[in-house]
Amino acid sequence: MWQRREFLKAAMLGLGSLGLPALCWAQGEHQDAWLWSAIDDAQGHQLLGYQPSTGNRFRAPVPERCHGGCRRPGQPQIALFSRRPGRLAHVLDGNEQREVTRITAGPDHHFYGHGAYSPDGRLLYATANRIKDSAGVIRVFNAENDYALEGEIDLAGIGPHELRLMPDGQTLAVGLGGIRTHPDYGRVKLNLDDMAPALLLVDRLSGAILERHAPSHHQLSCRHLDVAPDGSVLAGYQFQGPAWEQQPLLAFREPDGSFAEMALPDDLTDTLRHYIASIAMAPDAPLALITAPRGHRVLLLDRNERRLIASHHLPDAAGALPDGNGGFWVSSGEGEIFRVPGDGSQPQRLDALDLRWDNHLS
Repeated sequence: MWQRREFLKAAMLGLGSLGLPALCWAQGEHQDAWLWSAIDDAQGHQLLGYQPSTGNRFRAPVPERCHGGCRRPGQPQIALFSRRPGRLAHVLDGNEQREVTRITAGPDHHFYGHGAYSPDGRLLYATANRIKDSAGVIRVFNAENDYALEGEIDLAGIGPHELRLMPDGQTLAVGLGGIRTHPDYGRVKLNLDDMAPALLLVDRLSGAILERHAPSHHQLSCRHLDVAPDGSVLAGYQFQGPAWEQQPLLAFREPDGSFAEMALPDDLTDTLRHYIASIAMAPDAPLALITAPRGHRVLLLDRNERRLIASHHLPDAAGALPDGNGGFWVSSGEGEIFRVPGDGSQPQRLDALDLRWDNHLS
């Protein structure tokens, strides 16, 4: 539920803008697209804007390691969030090629590394931890008022991570990881025995939890996800149990609300080492791409048939993003950037940079 204000007026403004495209300014012209990512290099923690077609780039230094980002509809802005348990988000202007605003998570909160804008670009939703009681929440910021905090949605769970806006413009899909942490203990996981992960669908206007889908094992942390134009959601797990156990690592929420996990071949599941990072659903084809950095793999799926098309070796595969031309861009923690074709053929290396890409591209 909303804990500070009702957003009826904001809701009506948001619903009036549902005609905005899912991909905004920087990907509108695919041949001139810019990619955005958190990186680390010899100078420390940075945010990177990178243009695959030319190799052009710029960097903005930040005080802590960052993670995922989201583009603001209708504006040349992108917000990139610090990695758990960081407390900052950074708004870059792509035209000015600089940081224009810095957002704080607020007292007694930290971010979990991901966010999403409302369709009109007015509100920014960010996953966060309320430290005093470990409650998972979504913090809501007003982008038209210098990103001032406007409200908070309680998710009745712990550890929300990635969130995406559903095609209706009103619902948020949220990966609830289920893992309790505290900034005093860094990234130590404090509740592995009684985790309660889930894939949630949340009404961003009322704060109501519309759907809650629990994984088949309580230690399958539901972390990353993406949404297709038809309303299907593909979620990726990170298993927190014994290394010798074999568990499903992918799950689909269908447009009708049904939920089912997807089994991969046993030998491939073993190779992935219990860890899914980025997920990208193509808006122009029934394809999905998944990265597994610990297993050094990228997987290409036919999402309509729930079928594995290809499994490619790609060292420290990290971020993934559709390129709008039937394929995907994929970054590597080793500094490389690839294009993975949608036909299942081998990845094509586009560039190699002297840096480490973080786990997501935006």
